[in-house]
Amino acid sequence: MIKRFIVIVALFLAFTAQAQENVSSPYSYYGIGLTNFKGTVENRSMGGLSIFNDSIHMNIQNPASYGTLKLTNFTVGASHDRIKLESDQASDNAKITSLDYLALAFPVSDRVGIGFGVLPYTSVGYRILDMDDGSASLLNGRGGMNKVFISAGVSITDELSLGVDANYNFGNFQNSQSINREELQYGTTDVNRSDIKGFSFNFGANYQTEISEKLNLHVSGTYAPGMDLDSENSRAISTVDFSLGTGRVIDFRELDLTDTQFKFPSKLTIGAGLGEENKWFAGAEYSNVGSSSYENSFRFRGDGGTYEDASEFSVGGFYIPNYNSFTSYLERVVYRAGFRYDETGLIVNDESINEFGISFGLGLPVGTFFSNANLGIELGQRGTKDSGLIQENFLRLSIGLSLNDKWFTKRKFD
Repeated sequence: MIKRFIVIVALFLAFTAQAQENVSSPYSYYGIGLTNFKGTVENRSMGGLSIFNDSIHMNIQNPASYGTLKLTNFTVGASHDRIKLESDQASDNAKITSLDYLALAFPVSDRVGIGFGVLPYTSVGYRILDMDDGSASLLNGRGGMNKVFISAGVSITDELSLGVDANYNFGNFQNSQSINREELQYGTTDVNRSDIKGFSFNFGANYQTEISEKLNLHVSGTYAPGMDLDSENSRAISTVDFSLGTGRVIDFRELDLTDTQFKFPSKLTIGAGLGEENKWFAGAEYSNVGSSSYENSFRFRGDGGTYEDASEFSVGGFYIPNYNSFTSYLERVVYRAGFRYDETGLIVNDESINEFGISFGLGLPVGTFFSNANLGIELGQRGTKDSGLIQENFLRLSIGLSLNDKWFTKRKFD
């Protein structure tokens, strides 16, 4: 057990060191970047649903799930995105591969479980070149904000469980603009950087009950209150000689900017579904995100975006032909599907930036204790070509492992 724990901690530290820059989108320029999906490949393959909990899988979207765990669960996931960006005048392609989450959870008693992990919360990544009438402007952005979390859940009764996540948020994002005009000898580069840190919390509840001999009702909810995070801000302006293509710096000035706080948005999620144990499940979920709190947080950057509260809608589920079949491997596979529609809350050029995705997935049994290798695919679209904006069409391939084991079994013989 100690060796396993050391390996997991080493992976955790490696993930923390590099868990940024996993997006390629011009819309990540605004605010603190695009919000990443907080959940496993299993959740993403069902349209992002966080309703379903069982005793062998970690649900990192709802901390109440830890109260029902009966086995130690280690989960890790990665994805590869292929993106086509289109405007009325041009198109381009991008691809991104990223490690999406890493977490470990285990029961400490029959009714209490704890877990910890790390995942990226927002990501910034773009490169935009604009050339017009003898001038060129290059926008670059990178970085993002990550979460390290520790969670605990408890089963109050056989039907009701409650839980809480304590998150430490950290990271930075950097946005730069280089401008070169034909009539001027030198160009300029303007770099804005913010370093983010602070705590946030997420509270969860899950209720499951039988409503007939084979039919179970699942109801869940989470609430993350708005919190103030610290932002250490800096800005640097350089005069640059672009004539030889080297970008030689002629003059460099750092400007003093006041450190600020911004309101980390609140999020309320509620959902319900029906299912037959070890057979099938279908549900729907709604989230409201208080992203309008971003409105007054980044005025020093003048990024041009405005914000309103965001809404997220998801429907999805899974089907297992026969979870304990001895004769057919395919009958033990979990088949998943879902759909989501997100009103992101970002408004650019008076256009609301919305996103939708259709997802499918497989849970492939591996090893012992109902461990799974999970595969997912999502087809989606973000943004619009109206008002001179960019529409993104993406294909996301995801892979994850959900590995179970018994760590704290008492020895019967010494």
